[in-house]
Amino acid sequence: MPYKPKYTITPKINKALVEIERVRGFLDAINLKDDWVSDMQAKALLLESHHSTHIEGTAINLEQAQDILAGKKVKGVSRDDEKELLNYKKAMDFISKYLGKDDPISEGLVRELHKILVRGVRGSEAQPGSYRKIQNYVANSRTKEIIYTPPAPLEVPHLMREFVDWINANIEEVSPVLTAGIAQFQFVHIHPFVDGNGRTARLLSTLILYKTGYDFKRLFTISEYYDKDRPAYYTAIQSVRKSKMDMTGWLEYFVDGLRSQMKEIQGKGKKIITADKVVKRFEDKGLNDRQAKIIRYLVVNAKITNDECQKLCGSIRRTATRDLSSLVEKGIIDMKGELKGAYYVLSPTVKI
Repeated sequence: MPYKPKYTITPKINKALVEIERVRGFLDAINLKDDWVSDMQAKALLLESHHSTHIEGTAINLEQAQDILAGKKVKGVSRDDEKELLNYKKAMDFISKYLGKDDPISEGLVRELHKILVRGVRGSEAQPGSYRKIQNYVANSRTKEIIYTPPAPLEVPHLMREFVDWINANIEEVSPVLTAGIAQFQFVHIHPFVDGNGRTARLLSTLILYKTGYDFKRLFTISEYYDKDRPAYYTAIQSVRKSKMDMTGWLEYFVDGLRSQMKEIQGKGKKIITADKVVKRFEDKGLNDRQAKIIRYLVVNAKITNDECQKLCGSIRRTATRDLSSLVEKGIIDMKGELKGAYYVLSPTVKI
């Protein structure tokens, strides 16, 4: 029997979809500098890799994740946690190759995603890229109570075949946003692999958006939304099973999460446009490229420390201090706080 999801497009879903389309139009229309887009994509990749693996139990904080993805050695971090983060980044790079491509999503592609994710880490014992041959369970991480028993292993191959067939048959018929949301739930529901199902599901959802022109310049990070309130994420997933497999509640949650991400991106986009205008006003002040970058950063993020300045500009402390001091002298920024607690903000005379 072919897979057929059950859901209703409620006013809440419809409103979120309209807002998502508006932001998509905004991003298509604006012309952001390549270096800005590149920086924002790198930040989004960092956040998505960190939050998606954090949901599954890695103990790496965001700063450690940033250093690991930058190729630095970080002490006191589990090698498994580090490898999971690096694998997720590789998987994100892998699906980026499918931006706007028309070729269908295949079971082989899903298996390859899983293989990249769990290679060399905890899940590697579960034969990366191979469907499970044993019964698995979803348990409450705190109480260890079993909250869901996935289909029997013998059912997995035909359930996955029907599921992938549905994606390819409906990817043009149903809103790609809804298709991505349905795919994320159904994959977790089938739980085709022994480990790594949550991460693979979120990547599959992202892949569907990438393929259908809903990549939003690769600036969104849906896992950040889930990780900020994990109980709400799990409740939304469980709501489908409690509603006799009606996905409406889950889809309301999914599209609202993407909507909130899109609004955040739109806000940043508007700030970036403003930032370029602010920098242009100070062209006669003899700014170097690093100082222009600092001003843009402050328009978007409100404040910056010396350490953040070094990371932003790829400079040493002495250079960062000189750049910041020069901007203070020019009356463009002000220093707040003292010693290690010092940070910099735009001067009140700089009108945004």
